[in-house]
Amino acid sequence: MSDTEQFDLDAYLERIGWQGGRQADVATLRGVHLAHALSLPFENLEPLSGRAPSLAAGDLMAKMVRGRRGGYCYEHNTLMRLALQALGFRVGGLAARVVLGAPTPWSRPRTHMMLRVPVPGEPEPYLADVGFGAVGSLLAPVPLVTGAEFEGGGRRHRLVPLSHEGPLELLELQAFDGRDWVGQYAFTLEPFAAADYEVFNWHVGTNPRSPFTRRPYLQRATAEHHLCLDGARLTETRPDGTVTERKLADEAQARRVVAQEFGIAVPEGQTLLG
Repeated sequence: MSDTEQFDLDAYLERIGWQGGRQADVATLRGVHLAHALSLPFENLEPLSGRAPSLAAGDLMAKMVRGRRGGYCYEHNTLMRLALQALGFRVGGLAARVVLGAPTPWSRPRTHMMLRVPVPGEPEPYLADVGFGAVGSLLAPVPLVTGAEFEGGGRRHRLVPLSHEGPLELLELQAFDGRDWVGQYAFTLEPFAAADYEVFNWHVGTNPRSPFTRRPYLQRATAEHHLCLDGARLTETRPDGTVTERKLADEAQARRVVAQEFGIAVPEGQTLLG
């Protein structure tokens, strides 16, 4: 059975709470993107157990749509790609180097997955990305243009060209944190295929040097706040920029927080703070 046949659009839209239109237009793209971003958490429980998660449509449906789970960028954006294609959009894959916290835009390999989405009637395609695990992530897609600022879901973003020696324009997605513009990731418009993401997924999900294999890294965005669990440190960021942090005391407390605050059912036998 193909991925298209395994994907259930009605179940997906019910999971994210989207009851709006199903036309391939900007309103649907923005609405579905925002609903997904506010409904499905970011998590790395498979890599934490030493396994790369499956990107097959049936497995994503079982885990993220019918189960109380989330995923990381390859899972989220593969699921989003399937949904957008079922809604009639043409969707292409992109890949970026994460620059958030990095000394230069070239310090890390291109391993982050995003989507390029042309929209009928729009002059430029959109950047869609529901799988970036950071407080500066996109809640709504943005046009792939420079020289403008975009607001979506209460967050502000822009795309800035970077100087480099390659043949394609290099763009950096930046988020405004209330004081400064902060780089999130850098990318060109070179297309990437599903086979590329399978390799990225295996590398990021199994490499012992990957941050996703060493500690729990969970994110949850809502209209009220953004939550991040990084190891035992729980950080809450409010829309006004207020940040509070606390350290979870033990495994039992971590499992309660993950279940209650992130909406994630931790698998039997999974250790969070080992």
